[in-house]
Amino acid sequence: MGVSDTGRASSGYSLGWGVQDPKPPPLLVDASTQSDDVALVADARRDRRAFGALYDRYAERVYSYCLHRLDSREAAEDATSLIFTRAIAGLHRFQGGSFAAWLFAIAHNTVANVYRERRPEAPLEAIGEIASPSSSPEDLALGRDDQRLVRELLGSLPADQRRVIELRLAGLTGAEIAEALGRSLASIKMLQARALARMRARTATHERERDGCA
Repeated sequence: MGVSDTGRASSGYSLGWGVQDPKPPPLLVDASTQSDDVALVADARRDRRAFGALYDRYAERVYSYCLHRLDSREAAEDATSLIFTRAIAGLHRFQGGSFAAWLFAIAHNTVANVYRERRPEAPLEAIGEIASPSSSPEDLALGRDDQRLVRELLGSLPADQRRVIELRLAGLTGAEIAEALGRSLASIKMLQARALARMRARTATHERERDGCA
């Protein structure tokens, strides 16, 4: 059940949104969606074919997250397939709550294992540029082809801050990131604030240097 088998899902934006369509729609895991997810999990426990609806809902987000963390589309597709294989095999361990947070906890652990096995030199795919010092996490997905700067910005973050930003870009809320990483919401907010402050400072320095050379 690889992403490559699905091509382009019904949402209409490219799987490789970091390259072709840099700002995907929000994940929108509201109370209604969360309740629907729980019902779909119950169906999938009885009939594995019902898991397809959950796959269709989250495959592109999981793939995008993997693509940002890894260094190739092939690696991202392999990781995505493994994540959903583990998810369907572990449905009996889902205890309710946010399915998205539970799924991205699996994604986070899977990618971490890939890192340990592969040790890539440049694991982060460029995702766009921070447009201004007031940029929100969503604005991090916008850019003007300054790939080197984005890799430098994300790569400069401590690992815990980078994970938070990557999950935020994948569409998770602060509460879902906290659940996925097993941390408190307060600590997630602190990590996000520190990460954005660091990235904004580096962006401002880059722009001053660029303007000075103009």
